[in-house]
Amino acid sequence: MINLPSTVKISLRSLRVNKMRSALTMLGIIIGVAAVITMLAVGRGASNKISEQISAVGSNLIIVIPGSTTSSGIRLGSGSSQNLTRADADAIKNECSAVSTTAPVLNGSAQIIYGNSNWASIVYGTDEGMLEVRDWTLAIGRNFYEQEIRSAAKVCILGQTVVDNLFGNDDPINQIIRIKKVPFTVIGVLESKGQSMMGQDQDDIIYVPVTTAQRNLFGRTFPGTVRSIMVKAKSTEELDRAETQIKELLRQRHRIGPGQENDFTVRNLTQMMQMAEQASNVMALLLAAIASVSLLVGGIGIMNIMLVSVTERTREIGIRMAVGAKSWDIRTQFIIEALILSLIGGLIGVLLGILSAELLSFFAGWTILISTYSIVLSFGFSGLVGIFFGFYPAYKASLMNPIDALRHE
Repeated sequence: MINLPSTVKISLRSLRVNKMRSALTMLGIIIGVAAVITMLAVGRGASNKISEQISAVGSNLIIVIPGSTTSSGIRLGSGSSQNLTRADADAIKNECSAVSTTAPVLNGSAQIIYGNSNWASIVYGTDEGMLEVRDWTLAIGRNFYEQEIRSAAKVCILGQTVVDNLFGNDDPINQIIRIKKVPFTVIGVLESKGQSMMGQDQDDIIYVPVTTAQRNLFGRTFPGTVRSIMVKAKSTEELDRAETQIKELLRQRHRIGPGQENDFTVRNLTQMMQMAEQASNVMALLLAAIASVSLLVGGIGIMNIMLVSVTERTREIGIRMAVGAKSWDIRTQFIIEALILSLIGGLIGVLLGILSAELLSFFAGWTILISTYSIVLSFGFSGLVGIFFGFYPAYKASLMNPIDALRHE
């Protein structure tokens, strides 16, 4: 029967005899574990950042934009025609069973003035459905009333960036601002959403009733038309069905015959962003796989050093066998030595990996996410590497003939 505590003590004593060799042997494991933890932290951080940005944009989101037009033989891009209307938005909401709500959009840039302060921002003409479509809540104030949309009331909801630049610490509710010299009453302030995936400030925004934007701010060549329609599907599972229903309804409303090209474009923003998130997850796994190569290299280093150790300690092995040690005792000793090397290296690698990830976050400004899963996985894998690559040297040592081992010089 194996005396495990005694075997561990012998293994530790053997490793202490060659401290420099043991440290250099662990170096590959240390680098490998640290690299895996750092790469997984960076990859998971990037994936988590994308998930936050998807939530910030809105869930189950579809956008409908006008098609292209042709002018003097030149075909312009998507969005150049003016064929989407508020009536289209209402029809999509009321007639498409997979759609939860819609919001027409008529946007443009404008200079905003309050007292002695001014700020250039993006103004969106929309309706009361926009907050639900974008999963956006109000920090203070209220949403538009339906009557305000119908009557083209001069009211507005501000993003946090606009509030900070115009009002500072003052309460903006019920204050009067001027948008293109037109007075508007502030009725609400949006919760902060931060930057979008494209690096744009989502809080640098103003919402006004779409009817007010059409009449007083931007105007349209064709009354009632909008630049786009934002649509929220009832669930992620309904996205494809909602997209199909929208296309069929708009083709019918725009009198597009069979075989004719759509005069609009439907884009599933949620699926596009989810693909970006999946790509980020794949990249994180790829980085971790590349970093794992360092662990394998460290394991080969352990095997090489253990083979050298077996050769150097041939007489010791012979003496142990001569006094009654079994082949399994010798094999266990060398496996434990390899396991101790890899586990100590793995522990140091875990600490170094956490430190490296934090330093990357501090100096490079990268978003990181260190998970218990990545630490346990890396540490456990380092132990498996020690056992796997330590087995052959241990097996070789256990097959020695005691008499031949005692004669070894």
